[in-house]
Amino acid sequence: MKYSTTDFLKAATSTAEHFGFRIAENIGRNPVCLRCETPLNYTPENYPNNTNPVCSSVDSSLQSFCQNNLQALEAPVLIYSIEPPTASGEISVSFNIYNVPKSIAEAILIQVGRSLLQDLGYNEPTVRINSLGDAESMQRYSRELANFLRRRIDLMPAATRELMKTGPLPTLLDLVRHDHDLAYKAPNPLEYLSDKSRKHFREIIEYLDMTDTLYEINPKMLENHHYFSDTLFSITSQPIDDEPFDLEISGGRFDDFVFRKTDQIIPAAGTVITLRNSPKIPSRFPRLKKLRPDIYVIQLGFGPKIRSLMLIDELKQAKVPVYHNLSCDSLSEQLREAEEMGVHYTVIVGQKEFIEETVILRDMKNRNQENISTSQAVKKHEFSPMPPVNTTPSSCGRA
Repeated sequence: MKYSTTDFLKAATSTAEHFGFRIAENIGRNPVCLRCETPLNYTPENYPNNTNPVCSSVDSSLQSFCQNNLQALEAPVLIYSIEPPTASGEISVSFNIYNVPKSIAEAILIQVGRSLLQDLGYNEPTVRINSLGDAESMQRYSRELANFLRRRIDLMPAATRELMKTGPLPTLLDLVRHDHDLAYKAPNPLEYLSDKSRKHFREIIEYLDMTDTLYEINPKMLENHHYFSDTLFSITSQPIDDEPFDLEISGGRFDDFVFRKTDQIIPAAGTVITLRNSPKIPSRFPRLKKLRPDIYVIQLGFGPKIRSLMLIDELKQAKVPVYHNLSCDSLSEQLREAEEMGVHYTVIVGQKEFIEETVILRDMKNRNQENISTSQAVKKHEFSPMPPVNTTPSSCGRA
């Protein structure tokens, strides 16, 4: 392994902060959360498989969300946390986005994984992706899958037949893990998606295409289906100098899980990045010095959102901190936020700029602006971050 556990945690924390993720307890200091009089009751999961870092992190994230009354916020809530080390020496960092029903949430999470891999020296990340859809889609697919499996139950191994008592999805997952012939003949969940879920999934694929990301649509990808449903994804990469890939990156959308546990409709998506076989768990986790960015990236429209996401990543590689709110669809609201942040520059990507591969660079102090190419946006000026601040982080999606 070419990097230490501390290197991994520093890179993950830096990536989280740049893309606008904050610690749940810090966001919970918002007066709106402190005044909340309608807390969400949430009982942590008690499943044997919650030793899986992915499952336990989704569970702990939702628990933190509820404990800090973050449901009181109408704005997007982006939180991250360093999960406790497992007995087998695994350490994880989880990233979760609440209150964002649109596909930009998954796009941000996938880009976070890709960006972290780049920081750690990995190349050519590949995304595996699937969707089981919303509750309507899941109901249709589960019914069809159950009928398919029941008609062929005599062809299954004895242990797999026992899983039919728990449901068709665990049964199919077991068949996939054993590379059983029935797994390849089973119904495709993508064929049972509702119109809403189909559109959502198609937008994520468009993001992958627009960013030249290598990806594989895998209908048999069912890991962690108890939590993730409307989207499931994982990210792998090429080994470094022939050493094995020692990270596990899994994620997806878990709106239905939140509803089952809280009886509230709260859009939610997340990803968990786990370092396996960690040689040494640090006694203290890294803390970053807070900087006040001097730039706010503004976008308007699906294409501009994706272009802005890639620009934010490029600025990260150039070590330039930024504010942003990629889930926002209002130009005036983003401009108002930029004014409130007191930034010197805004970088604006609208539909015209997206087509022309340019951006509007606006000097907020001198009230002038110019159109420049996307590649010039990072190099145009010496964007110096403002001094460190100790303010309570906002709940909006800002880095």
